Amino acid sequence: MRDEDIGQFRQNLRGRLITRSDSDYDQARAVYNAMIDKRPLLIAKCVDAADVIAAVNFGREHNLPLSIRGGGHNAAGSGICDDGLVIDLSPIKYVRVDPKKRTVLAGGGSLWGDVDHAAHAFGLAVPSGIISTTGVGGLTLGGGIGHLTRQCGLTIDNLLAVDMVLVDGRFVTANAKDHPDLFWAVRGGGGNFGVVTSFLFKAHPIHTNYAGPMLWQMEDAAEILHWYRGLITKAPNTLNGFFAFLTVPPGPPFPEHLHNKKMCGVVWCYTGPLKQAERVFRPIREFKTPALDFVGPTPHPALQSMFDAIYPPGLQWYWKADFVRELSDDAIALHVKHGAILPSMQSTMHLYPVDGKASAVEKNATPWSYRDARWAGVIVGVDPSPENKDKISNWAKDYWTALHPYSAGGAYINFMMDEGEDRVRATYGKNYDRLARIKKRYDPANLFRVNQNITPAK
Repeated sequence: MRDEDIGQFRQNLRGRLITRSDSDYDQARAVYNAMIDKRPLLIAKCVDAADVIAAVNFGREHNLPLSIRGGGHNAAGSGICDDGLVIDLSPIKYVRVDPKKRTVLAGGGSLWGDVDHAAHAFGLAVPSGIISTTGVGGLTLGGGIGHLTRQCGLTIDNLLAVDMVLVDGRFVTANAKDHPDLFWAVRGGGGNFGVVTSFLFKAHPIHTNYAGPMLWQMEDAAEILHWYRGLITKAPNTLNGFFAFLTVPPGPPFPEHLHNKKMCGVVWCYTGPLKQAERVFRPIREFKTPALDFVGPTPHPALQSMFDAIYPPGLQWYWKADFVRELSDDAIALHVKHGAILPSMQSTMHLYPVDGKASAVEKNATPWSYRDARWAGVIVGVDPSPENKDKISNWAKDYWTALHPYSAGGAYINFMMDEGEDRVRATYGKNYDRLARIKKRYDPANLFRVNQNITPAK
């Protein structure tokens, strides 16, 4: 590419343009998952929608691969690309709360910790994930599951509108009335349709939860999983809890006698009246006395950031995932077998409930087609050292291969690596063809393809 073209592009930006010759290039291209190592040609640090328009136009005119980066947490590393242009939205970071309308407006580069902090001051919360350093954009566009899924639905179920830049450089607002087909597609269709520069959410009156982890010995895992299977599927929507296999971190606040011990547990989140919480949890605690019980009144931002320190940026991650409709006895036995041999301290398996309010939405109301699933399961091999890449990857692959026959078929796209078109189709099911038609209308040349890609309809 000619230097004068890059120079003109730089002049068209209010934000900074980073090239391979810049001293902070390696820092700028690093993403959350250190297993991803890509070398883009250019990184545009966009400070506003005008910068995004300039970046999209430049990428289209020069036929460059385009990747869209919000928080950089994507499992497959789709916020970065080789030999292309990264549209980095991280400078577009702002949150505005309207306490009367109970809405939250967030810039495309905002992190969920920004949203949690701003909304909490008004006694409000927006359903999101479980790590506060996650970007608002990627999590939302993929669906959004976490502590409030059973209570409030998916993140996309609480999305009211988006501002976005299309492939031809147009800036549009998409909501239920304006560009409704585009609004349908972005609620689960990922970054296939353009660059979202702002999100408007419905917020909920949630301030302090009764929440936290409860752990049991690994030898009790089968018994706990059988009990959990029956409990959570019949629980009121005010109670959420995801099951996990984990290794206890070797430090405070965990008691020393549990350090580095492999255990099973449930991370609870109850959003009903706090005065009723002890009564709600009495049968849970009486079923089997937990070895660790950190469940209690917890401000929502504290819950959202509870695991941030365990999972800082720069670790090696390998992801495998599936939706699950039923946890059979055979599946539980396989979970226990593989969960007991976690290959590293940060490797884990989570079963996130996706029923409750999330299951009350029709299958074709958004691209999320697994409204009848009970859980979104994820297996992650995680370790600080690249030398352990094969060990953690092979454990995750073996675990997934054993459990996949018991799955619903597709997976939550935010939990997927680069797994090919068949897996993307399986994830969207009967909604895929509609997504492909909308993709053809808004991005017929598939410029936005560094993602869980939807091929434009022919």
